[in-house]
Amino acid sequence: MLSQKQLFLLNTAQTSNFPRLLEIEKAEGCYLHSPDGKKYLDLVSGFAVSNIGHRHPNVINAIHQQLEKYLHVTVYGEFVQAPQVNFAKKLAEVLPSNLSSVYFTNSGTEATEGALKLAKRHTNRSEILSFNGAYHGSTHGALSVMGNEYYKQAYRPLLPDVNFINLNNFDDLNLITTKTAAVILEAIQGEAGVRVPNLDYIKALRLKCLETGTLLIFDEIQTGFGRTGKLFAFEHFDIVPDILLLAKGMGGGMPIGAFISSKDIMDSLKGNPILGHITTFGGHPVSCAAGLATLNTILDEDLIKGVPKKEVLFKNLLNHPKIKEIRGLGLMLAIQLSNFNEVELVSKKCVEQGVIIDWFLHCDSALRIAPPLTITTEEIEFACNVILNVISEL
Repeated sequence: MLSQKQLFLLNTAQTSNFPRLLEIEKAEGCYLHSPDGKKYLDLVSGFAVSNIGHRHPNVINAIHQQLEKYLHVTVYGEFVQAPQVNFAKKLAEVLPSNLSSVYFTNSGTEATEGALKLAKRHTNRSEILSFNGAYHGSTHGALSVMGNEYYKQAYRPLLPDVNFINLNNFDDLNLITTKTAAVILEAIQGEAGVRVPNLDYIKALRLKCLETGTLLIFDEIQTGFGRTGKLFAFEHFDIVPDILLLAKGMGGGMPIGAFISSKDIMDSLKGNPILGHITTFGGHPVSCAAGLATLNTILDEDLIKGVPKKEVLFKNLLNHPKIKEIRGLGLMLAIQLSNFNEVELVSKKCVEQGVIIDWFLHCDSALRIAPPLTITTEEIEFACNVILNVISEL
């Protein structure tokens, strides 16, 4: 009989020639468990998804309660479903007043797609500006605004009228004009290796968008729900975007995303044509119930309060001559090494010693740290000790 790993390679579509092939039987808190009884401290959180840890009891309870009522009933936006209504209401309560209209999707890339359509429809403009090094998803529209030609070249032609500028380059802001529908920007560039924008730059970008009537789309798919030490990363910059993208840490492990704007802007999708953006499974009631439980857990357990101290602990402990730099905010960090060979070896050796760590799509010379917000001081110390020991063996 074929093993699970053999069946995985035989029947499951592959995304590379070198998958991790780490079989997981159970996940709980900050740990993943394999069938052979080995446990792994998860420093990646399913790529910034499990912000409150794997299988948090509040999320599991919310899922069970919703399962007793109904699953999918109709396409999004037609029936009144309490999980959607209650989650959207809670999101509106914790966001600025102009971010009060929530369109639920299945994922972050779908949130990107919806936001791009919304910006073009509302402004009646076609140009989209994105950033070199950006990552907003892998569907065609999201791929069009990705700032890495390597991953795009095989799929051209993509969306027309998409242009790119450089992060923290004030001169490039002059490229934002009255022909620009939207500028789309990650609150912190994730796959570029955790690149934090300058405060003055973000304020100048916000002002330029206001001057030209351009919508500012903030992608918080990785940064949202407490990961950077604020509930949402735009709070670090003291600005408010016109459209906000959310996903990943939003659902406590369930698939869900959203693009959020003002009612005035969002209503642009209602006419000319009607049903300007539709989805069958977006806002699935089970995912929305899990999302509300996740947000309430972050707030009720005050999980964000400890994030800055944990950031400092990681940065203080990860002191080694081979570490060139540690970048990031909160629990979204990058350990800069010299090259991919070092990164690949460290990642592999760390897994062998029970710590899961990974790298970045557009920056393969750095290691990713994005553990659950619930990670303890002792777990951080253990993880850093493993990482340092492995790096010392290079």
